[in-house]
Amino acid sequence: MPKKIQAILLTASIAIIGFAFAGGLRVHAADNTSDASYSHMQVYSEVLYHVRAEYVEEPNMNLVTNGALHGMLESLDANSSYLSPEEYKVFKQKKATGHAGIGATVSKRFGYAVVVSVLSGSPADKAGITDGDIIEGMDGQSTHDMSLAEIRNRLEGDPGSKLECSLIRVHKVEPQKISFVREEVKLPAIQAKMLPDNVAYVKAIVLNKGRAAEIASRIKELEKSGAKKLVLDLRDASYGDEEEGIAAANLFLDKGLIASLQGQKYTKVEYNADAQKKITDLPLAVLVNHGTSGPAEIVAAAVLDNKRGDILGDKTFGDGSVQKLIEVPDGSALILSIAKYYTPGGKIIQDTGITPNILVASASDLIAAASDDEDGAAPAEPQKAAPANDEQLNKAIQVLKTKGQKG
Repeated sequence: MPKKIQAILLTASIAIIGFAFAGGLRVHAADNTSDASYSHMQVYSEVLYHVRAEYVEEPNMNLVTNGALHGMLESLDANSSYLSPEEYKVFKQKKATGHAGIGATVSKRFGYAVVVSVLSGSPADKAGITDGDIIEGMDGQSTHDMSLAEIRNRLEGDPGSKLECSLIRVHKVEPQKISFVREEVKLPAIQAKMLPDNVAYVKAIVLNKGRAAEIASRIKELEKSGAKKLVLDLRDASYGDEEEGIAAANLFLDKGLIASLQGQKYTKVEYNADAQKKITDLPLAVLVNHGTSGPAEIVAAAVLDNKRGDILGDKTFGDGSVQKLIEVPDGSALILSIAKYYTPGGKIIQDTGITPNILVASASDLIAAASDDEDGAAPAEPQKAAPANDEQLNKAIQVLKTKGQKG
């Protein structure tokens, strides 16, 4: 058996047995159905015995155990993480102090850090980073070997500090080295304006606390100015918290389910629309893309499933879960997903995303596709879309023209 495979087998076995003994015994005492777990434990114990007895060299058990725990948590979902005592110490330090970053929301897909969205004017934006770019390495270490919590920690640091990254860009095979200088990135305000034909346009990149009220205020101002229809632009909206997404969705609904939250040991919670919190009856179109994530996905799903308006653009990223921090006596910690959000129609948001009822390709996808068709290869440098003609917005306006004002 190759050495690499033996190491992986040893890693997996130790992790499974450790967790089985830690949690399985408690379960067995309360529930006889856990007998199957003991059968699996016997198999893993047998495999572990032979690997430890016959492996080519004495393994570094501390290193192997940490790797096993990292792998186990990551196998659950992208948002679950294991932090070693050293990693957890750094994690707490950064949470307690001010920090800067590169202005990119990241998650984990295919084992590596992936960019969900980028804030305008941030270091990541200035470097031409786009959603879908993969951060292969950070400061010489592969992100494949990091938990999501550690990846996000490493993105942050003191203002002016440098971060060296290796990126695999969208439509480009070879990794590219980029050096970022961390900045204190300012979260953008809600944008609002009146488009031709009395179409109100409101763009929200951030849905943190207070943003739903700000959106409501802007919509009311535009209605007073004569708005007859509304475009809510949630493209690249991935910052914020889900409860604010629920509040934003309620601005457009007077009844119906907005979202539900449920987990194995988490009592199911249903978030229903409150008629008193609805602020407008304007015909509505919501724009989304690959960078739409978390709270913005809750808004899109609520509007779509309650047939309150149309969702246009690209399929969203798929991120909607609640995590719990669990400290372990040795100084390490688990960040464990304990519940996930569901759409009004009962579909899970995490890793699934929201598919618009009207699909419209983004400008960046069209540019990249055209470049690939021209010479059979990706462009030498990534192209950041900044088109004068926004096809997704144009389509939303066209769709709204067919809608009469809701009663």
